[in-house]
Amino acid sequence: MSFFKNQFANVVEWQEFRDDMIFYKWRNCEIKKGSRLIIRPGQDAIFFNNGKIEGVFRDDGEYDIESQIIPFLSTLKGFKFGFNSGMRVEVLFVNTKEFVVKWGTQNAINIPTLGLPGGMPIRANGTFNFKVHDYIALIDQIAGVKDQYFVEDVKIRITSILDQLLMKWITREGKDMFNLQANSFDISKGIQEDLDMQMIKSGITITGFNVMSFSYPKEIQDMITKNASHGMVSDVGRYQQISLTDGMASGKMSGGGAASDMAGMMMGMNIAGKMMNQMNQNQPTQNQPAPVQNTPPPSQPNAGDQPRPNFCPNCGTKTGAANFCSNCGQKLI
Repeated sequence: MSFFKNQFANVVEWQEFRDDMIFYKWRNCEIKKGSRLIIRPGQDAIFFNNGKIEGVFRDDGEYDIESQIIPFLSTLKGFKFGFNSGMRVEVLFVNTKEFVVKWGTQNAINIPTLGLPGGMPIRANGTFNFKVHDYIALIDQIAGVKDQYFVEDVKIRITSILDQLLMKWITREGKDMFNLQANSFDISKGIQEDLDMQMIKSGITITGFNVMSFSYPKEIQDMITKNASHGMVSDVGRYQQISLTDGMASGKMSGGGAASDMAGMMMGMNIAGKMMNQMNQNQPTQNQPAPVQNTPPPSQPNAGDQPRPNFCPNCGTKTGAANFCSNCGQKLI
């Protein structure tokens, strides 16, 4: 007798679970007497009939459908299994985790920029997060016509409108077109809000959106890097000196052998001398008092001193610088 009682019993479970699958619909629409429901961690089981939700079961475990599930269904709670009759109802298993998806622009987006008639070609990449939020909208918009739904399906839908949203929010929040990373938070926040408005109609909510980096064409990136270097060293002359010094230190100066080494050494000494001169010239001058000179004042003749005669008063010989006459020895002073 038990054989006939359970010969049509089936197990209602997610038979093809994948990490990137958002929901899975149990395909056998008729549940027989003695059937069991298996809910695994991270899954919700939704019983629905004719597009209307009969019950949502969230706790993982194994349940007898007749005794533990049917009493909680909205319009089928009084259903009685017959010998050959079963309950015709659909069961949707939903992955409840939050999905993280990487994105990147396939083509450069031309952002209107002053001075560039064709716009600034910019690429970007980052991540977005989403999860199932509204089971009624999910069944009405997607699960009603699909048996499975994957992360890739959501990614395709989002990337189809992402270029337009990037252009909108970069134009609105990009204060410096050459440093968009500084405003990436505001740009990401605006895009997340717009994406959420688009996806919530399908029962999916965007829980996060991040722009990890913006990239420019090589020529523009080189210009940005060079301008940053100029600003860092404050003047072009200093930038050239640092560039030459770095080139010699890294061994990337052209030439080779002893002549090249000597030229490099002389150039380095010349640059170092110029840099020291510039540093000395740029130092502020300080007003210092004039040094005190200990030069004695010119001697004044004493009142009792007598001038030296030009000729000796004794012999008449012409005198010089001596104090005595060179001819007769007469004292002159």
